[in-house]
Amino acid sequence: MSVYKLGSTGDEVCRIQERLQSLGIYLGPLDGIFGGGTEGAVRLFQEREGLAVDGVVGPITWAKLVGGEMPRPSLGYRTLDYRCLALTGSFETGAGIPDCFAGVSGDFDGQGISFGVLQWNFGQGSLQPLLKRMIAEHPEQARLIFHDRFDLLHARLNGGKADLMIFARSIQHPARHFLIEPWRGMFRALGRTEEFQRIELDAANALYRAALRLCHEYGLWSERAAALMFDIKVQNGSINSTVKNRIFTNLQRLSPDLGEQEAEVERMRIIANQRADAAKARWREDVRSRKLCIANGCGTVHGIPYDLEEQFGIGLRRFST
Repeated sequence: MSVYKLGSTGDEVCRIQERLQSLGIYLGPLDGIFGGGTEGAVRLFQEREGLAVDGVVGPITWAKLVGGEMPRPSLGYRTLDYRCLALTGSFETGAGIPDCFAGVSGDFDGQGISFGVLQWNFGQGSLQPLLKRMIAEHPEQARLIFHDRFDLLHARLNGGKADLMIFARSIQHPARHFLIEPWRGMFRALGRTEEFQRIELDAANALYRAALRLCHEYGLWSERAAALMFDIKVQNGSINSTVKNRIFTNLQRLSPDLGEQEAEVERMRIIANQRADAAKARWREDVRSRKLCIANGCGTVHGIPYDLEEQFGIGLRRFST
């Protein structure tokens, strides 16, 4: 049975926050992110109700607080490619769903504006197609989001790259490179929509398919392995031949007596550590923490606790191609 705790995200967390707010014991935003404020409010509720005080919303606390049977996290019903993208997006942005799809930054790296879960950008020409598709397929929603600035954005997207980059730099702080309001808020609102998230998912499809091919190459079969290989494709790009040979050497040393799931986890740990060892020293432990978190199914990345099964519905089940 899943539980909701520090680090959980989604609609069910928002329901918990709404109920705690109605009781006057939660004063934070209804953002669907189970942070310290939500945990503290849950603890206070549990204390008042004579429940075990652990800050975790399990079946008993859910029944007392919300009522009825506790639902499975809504993310668990999403396709695996969406869940993998959301997990990697959370690592990249430090935000849960939907804000991991709405990360936006300015010209700190010379790319004009970078946006979305994988930070598509104007400089490399990867962001323009996503925005144009949103306007073409969902014009009314795009107009509602950008309202009186829609025509300006539309015109710049259909102009030359030089003019687009000038425009991008004109709507951000010149030194600190963050988008100024209302542009920042509008872009973030765009990333929170289901329509734009589907566009992001399609844009990441090639990386996801490449991740599944890597799983087959290394004899992996689980959802968690798909998430591991997808994160490698996004963060690291590839596994070169030298690292590949080291991985296969270590895989050959695994005990044949391991059970199917044990062997799967050990294979993922080997891949995680070998890929981390090959990273630049500056990023090595960041790579290792991300990859081992996925291999182990839980861990802490950038100070945020993760449980892949509970938060993202990613477990040791066989993925489907």
